[in-house]
Amino acid sequence: MHEMSLCESMLDILKDQAARDHFSRVKRVCVDVGPLSCVEPEALQFGFDVVMKGSLAEGAALEISRPPAEALCLSCLETVAVRQRFDTCPLCGSEALQVTSGEELKIRELEVV
Repeated sequence: MHEMSLCESMLDILKDQAARDHFSRVKRVCVDVGPLSCVEPEALQFGFDVVMKGSLAEGAALEISRPPAEALCLSCLETVAVRQRFDTCPLCGSEALQVTSGEELKIRELEVV
């Protein structure tokens, strides 16, 4: 489960941010997890709860947002929604799609004290 190592990296980021911005507790962490990121939200939640125990983020809420995946069709030059990699363009049927969003895994917002 690579989500556990992602949570360990998230904790490292929180510690670094706490040292930089002088906060001692994290109450809420909001993350964007794109549907093409190969991250399972349920596994991320489980890993977050385990990894954050005994840290400045113990008991913090993890809010996971799932922004839509989009791609630019290189044939018709329209931005289209995609559900998975290698979808075809729903407008022209082309397979020449370049993913523009949906692969992200990022901390969007923190609530700290």
